[in-house]
Amino acid sequence: MEATLRVLNELEQAGVMSRYAIGEAIAATFYAEPLLTFDLDVFVVLPQTRGGLLTLEPLYEALRARGYREEDECVSIEGVPVQFLPAYNALLEEALTEARETMYEATPTRVLRVEHLVAVALQTGRDKDRERVRLLREDAPFDPDYLAGVLARHGLGERWNQWRP
Repeated sequence: MEATLRVLNELEQAGVMSRYAIGEAIAATFYAEPLLTFDLDVFVVLPQTRGGLLTLEPLYEALRARGYREEDECVSIEGVPVQFLPAYNALLEEALTEARETMYEATPTRVLRVEHLVAVALQTGRDKDRERVRLLREDAPFDPDYLAGVLARHGLGERWNQWRP
């Protein structure tokens, strides 16, 4: 995965994407016991087109130029399936802005804060998200005041209360 992160850093430095951070299941492994996952979910901020639309095409073109190919909804980068997910709402935009700088072996990367991982899982609401919230609540160190602020800003306080054991 380290080689994959180096490629992502190069793409960001080249301006193909403005910012990225690891999210979803792989991000959760930085804080708690891992759940089974098959891909690296990467939330990205993309440059807007002249018409104001967001598109993954320039990112995919840059990856094709480096010899990487799409496989279903992912791009295989150095053997790791990577799914690029645009920051499509205010919660994800905030999560990317507040992502934590960290190292994966010798490579710098960013990972969504645990509080944002919880909020995104609450917002998405799938069964596997409920399980991720449970694991993060049990295992991950998080700032309850920061989490409360995130949940309040994004209208997720009631769902948090409903999902409490």
